[in-house]
Amino acid sequence: MATAASQKQVSKKRKFVADGVFYAELNELLTTILAEDGYSGVEVRVTPIKTEIIIRATRTREVLGEKGRRIRELTALVERRFDFPENSVELFAERVDNRALCAQAQAESLRYKLLGGLPVRRAAYGVLRFVMENGAKGVEVTVSGKLRAQRAKVMKFADGYLLSTGTPKEMYVDQAIRNVDMRQVFLVSELRL
Repeated sequence: MATAASQKQVSKKRKFVADGVFYAELNELLTTILAEDGYSGVEVRVTPIKTEIIIRATRTREVLGEKGRRIRELTALVERRFDFPENSVELFAERVDNRALCAQAQAESLRYKLLGGLPVRRAAYGVLRFVMENGAKGVEVTVSGKLRAQRAKVMKFADGYLLSTGTPKEMYVDQAIRNVDMRQVFLVSELRL
């Protein structure tokens, strides 16, 4: 990204938009590839020499792979996909300290519970209890779709205190949305903490 900006003059507005699109596409790519490994976010640091991409996950050993093989494959994939020069991208894996307070990890956990056949209420309350026991101020789990009958509905499960609006919500509330594609139904689970 930095090399393209230095070769030709790009306005600040376009650079911010390009960086945002790059981040969104990278996040989407890594979410699909590393969903089973507890992927919970990415951080991009651009230096003049290299672009460092830090992948946050609950199970970093799976992200790294055997003898670092998988992270090298991911590096090659990112270089090809986003047209980086060779050896200009470096990927790191960082472990999430408290996975109970990471919305992405908990949304993925809820997704696997629902795919495993656990009833919606039991799965949602299990996630709710786990998050609250690990020190969250508040949590809300929303599951929408055809839960039991043909008619779609929304179930909300909440506990504690949760900010809903304004700048504090943007700063302090972590939110994740996951789609669960089951045999007959398509559920959307949203988690905020």
